[in-house]
Amino acid sequence: MKITPAQPSDLPKLLAFREEAAAWLQGLGSDQWSRPYPADRLLATIETGTVFMLRDQETTAATITLTSEAEDGLWTDAELSEPSMFVNKLTVARTHAGQDIGGRLLDWAGDRAHQAGAKWLRLDAWTTNHELQQYYLRHGFAHVRTVTEGGAVNGGPRVSGWLAQRATQPVRHEFADETPAPTPVSLAD
Repeated sequence: MKITPAQPSDLPKLLAFREEAAAWLQGLGSDQWSRPYPADRLLATIETGTVFMLRDQETTAATITLTSEAEDGLWTDAELSEPSMFVNKLTVARTHAGQDIGGRLLDWAGDRAHQAGAKWLRLDAWTTNHELQQYYLRHGFAHVRTVTEGGAVNGGPRVSGWLAQRATQPVRHEFADETPAPTPVSLAD
């Protein structure tokens, strides 16, 4: 399998991934990702070069977003003073579930973050998805805290505020990495 940067032509596939994941999560009783993600926002993210596709020959097996930009209101100023990269929208196609592809992508992200000079690989997870939180804990992340206020709409409840991090390090993820070298991480102002 190989990792490549997402292209604008991948937008329909990425939107379909999210719909597939939302339907699967709904079947598990979770409301995670139940609202469609705005296509224009996703396209803008693709164009920044922070969205990556894991391809299994001609099939897209998974996607991950890795950025040095933290979502507003989640991390403290002290935490933001440490070089970090942030994982978002990790999604594995149901056809490739059960192969620990997500865990291997987290390893890839930690390795890439390490190459960029980051100390931490950080993420926020759905506040009510306890199985997902356990998944991240099993993959070496430590829970930092849960932020429940300051959501995107009028400062209301935050739905994705379970925060976790793990130290970055070089890792053999065994993917063919066809991405450009990462941009060095700069600290928040």
